[in-house]
Amino acid sequence: MSHPHPELGPPPPLPDGGLRVTPLGGLGEIGRNMTVFEYGGRLLIVDCGVLFPEEEQPGIDLILPDFSSIRDRLDDIEGIVLTHGHEDHIGGVPFLLREKPDIPLIGSKLTLALIEAKLQEHRIRPYTLQVAEGQRERIGPFDCEFVAVNHSIPDALAVAIRTPAGMVVHTGDFKMDQLPLDNRLTDLHAFVRLSEEGIDLLLSDSTNAEVPGFVPPERDISGVLRQVFAGARKRIIVASFASHVHRIQQILDAAHEYGRRVAFVGRSMVRNMGIARDLGYLKVPPGLVVDVKTLDDLPDSEVVLVCTGSQGEPMAALSRMANRDHQIRIVDGDTVILASSLIPGNENAVYRVINGLTRWGADVVHKGNAKVHVSGHASAGELLYFYNICRPKNLMPVHGEWRHLRANAELGALTGVPHDRIVIAEDGVVVDLIEGKAKISGKVQAGYVYVDGLSVGDVGEPALKDRKILGDEGIISVFVVIDSSTGKITGGPHVQARGSGIEDSAFGDVIPKITETLERSAQDGVVEPHQMQQLIRRTLGKWVSDTYRRRPMILPVVVEV
Repeated sequence: MSHPHPELGPPPPLPDGGLRVTPLGGLGEIGRNMTVFEYGGRLLIVDCGVLFPEEEQPGIDLILPDFSSIRDRLDDIEGIVLTHGHEDHIGGVPFLLREKPDIPLIGSKLTLALIEAKLQEHRIRPYTLQVAEGQRERIGPFDCEFVAVNHSIPDALAVAIRTPAGMVVHTGDFKMDQLPLDNRLTDLHAFVRLSEEGIDLLLSDSTNAEVPGFVPPERDISGVLRQVFAGARKRIIVASFASHVHRIQQILDAAHEYGRRVAFVGRSMVRNMGIARDLGYLKVPPGLVVDVKTLDDLPDSEVVLVCTGSQGEPMAALSRMANRDHQIRIVDGDTVILASSLIPGNENAVYRVINGLTRWGADVVHKGNAKVHVSGHASAGELLYFYNICRPKNLMPVHGEWRHLRANAELGALTGVPHDRIVIAEDGVVVDLIEGKAKISGKVQAGYVYVDGLSVGDVGEPALKDRKILGDEGIISVFVVIDSSTGKITGGPHVQARGSGIEDSAFGDVIPKITETLERSAQDGVVEPHQMQQLIRRTLGKWVSDTYRRRPMILPVVVEV
């Protein structure tokens, strides 16, 4: 197995007849999936998603792939193939199309409908090519065949990319549910046929590679939901991903069976379920779905609310309900169902929401105490089965953290893929397929790009570090007025603290030290404001550290008069 090294430099020019694969997101993390394929000077992108921020990234809304390695080659991009409509695969598209709006988008009917609705909010009208399983399209030098795969959203596709360098198969996110709600199976016949032709490189979903066995069928959840609905005394509030059509369908079916009405809460939930219903992916009995404003006229025992916030997102509806910051007030006897898995890194946020809901008297049903979720990703048993069908000549695990990638690589080795033909890469690591063998050839920039409000990429790691210091340790400001000619203090020092846990009165002990330091510097001829600010920062910082063992942000201001 080959793997990246920190000392990797930029890749050399791609040899004639070679295929280059560059993951810009999704390797070493769960989210912001994006892979760039290059052949003959032309580029094809598969997916362009986002990653959601964690607690140590305060104030950040979204995290994007880094487009810098392709920014000067936007005219070379033939198109963006979207494997399915989840945010971690399509959420970054509007930000890439801002830079070149006419890049074609290729995807299934539901996937394109979801991204078109998102792009409408950005005032972008995309060029699209709708494809379906079994369809084959020439996209520049890339001959793409689309294959049906089962996932936790309808219309998911894998893509086989043929070039003279060989055939690459990208699974997207997939599992092999044998009893899917929409009767759309992962097309194993197509993968057998591709295997017989020869799969030179397989990029395979790694998310559940550590989980033994097979993923239970989605329809197994129906019985558990019926039990919850049968025992619920008042309102039922369900939190789910806004694109999990199969899960919402089961909620609707249970609500219809138990005589309840359903209202969707949250802009993305209302939008996506409206699209799924209009396109026929969501079957809604007449009169079942009502506007949230009409719920006050119904008894609590006849109400179901479907909202976002299953990952503890602070601005999502469920989190706001838990914090008493939403028009819907949780009351004793309400039942809340978290119908999703825990994305790694979100555990604390989710349990904080569960505790908040429980505090107000809700009965919270989640994956930890009931079978209200099954994964959308193939477990180890399915992956072994899949590799024995595909028999890839080279394997590159994708979509997962390092432990997932490593576990997936081991599964590939068990099925006979040679160790020297299994490539474990990470974001930015360039893999070239040349003369039938995949190998690492270099590395490009692929760091996090933060979206903060309207700014994209303006906030970097230093700013996040400052925000974390402010959040953890607070800030102390020092204001001093000096004579511009002599450097002598004519006003201050005035010290104020916010969020540091130190009372302003405590600074009486350090103000003489600051004054003494500044007077000494003036005698030595150091009167430049910036230098004096540094002296203040060092003197006050040492005192706070010695006295309180804290490291707040210190903001000195020196004004000359």
